[in-house]
Amino acid sequence: MKNIIVSLSVLLLSTMTLTAQQKKAEDIKAIKSLCGCFEIDFDYTETFAKDTNYVKHDDYHATAGAEYAFIVEETEDLISIQHLLIVGGGHIVKHWREDWIFENTDFYEFDSELNWNYSTRKAREVKGTWTQKVYQVDDSPRYEGFATWVHEDGKHTWSSITDGPLPRREYSHRSDYNVLKRGNRLALTSTGWLHEQDNVKIIRTENGDEELVQEKGFNNYKIQEEGKCQAAIDWWKKNEAYWALVRAEWKTLFELKQDISIAQKVDDKMLWEALFGLGTEVAEKTPIDNDAAVKDITAIIQKYALTKS
Repeated sequence: MKNIIVSLSVLLLSTMTLTAQQKKAEDIKAIKSLCGCFEIDFDYTETFAKDTNYVKHDDYHATAGAEYAFIVEETEDLISIQHLLIVGGGHIVKHWREDWIFENTDFYEFDSELNWNYSTRKAREVKGTWTQKVYQVDDSPRYEGFATWVHEDGKHTWSSITDGPLPRREYSHRSDYNVLKRGNRLALTSTGWLHEQDNVKIIRTENGDEELVQEKGFNNYKIQEEGKCQAAIDWWKKNEAYWALVRAEWKTLFELKQDISIAQKVDDKMLWEALFGLGTEVAEKTPIDNDAAVKDITAIIQKYALTKS
């Protein structure tokens, strides 16, 4: 009887392990479906404010004609996806990046202004989950959320709630709130994928949070022929070595596992301006001088990013 129980336990454990591996494989397939050449429609509308005197801002709509998303790094538990935006005349803008990490326990949580607090979660809290770490165009932190991918009835979705800074569509002309609590839901569709948002615009002070207004958003990624993104593919070949060095420098900083504050401007330049400017210079040199580039990248990031334990 004892041998039968042991055999059944081993069989059950093997079945559970196989099921977990199959689930992870399906998760990875879903994450990789976020890659490709896309046309994107952005739609946002403010929906509800507790203060009846609040005047809602105009709805926001924009279309990005082409954005190329592709894997820049992949390991057993990491899929890093870079986005490149193609704007009028074929000009390329290095856009945001997302790292998907399996059962991640290290987090940089947005606080307010340009401050991120390091925190950890226990392994049991994140078991089976994927963390989406979203980075700014200069590869500095933006926001992070974790959840399990759900695959049911032919649908593939992932949902999380996390705090982040003001979105790029508003940070340059609004100062009536300082935190966007993001309700992010990603869903694969027959034409690409959908980023649905249920957001709350928050005023955060030392006395706590005050809700300003809620917002609904849809970013609809519609797959296109890859040839429409050829300009981005060509641009990345010339610039990928530089941005790999930038990512490596940020990784070194993140591995300190300390709170991070980023200066708005240094010498009248924003961080992205300094790193993009250096990137243009470096890309003109073939092959690039790695040692010199690393030295310059390190100097720039150390000017802007301050850590504290």
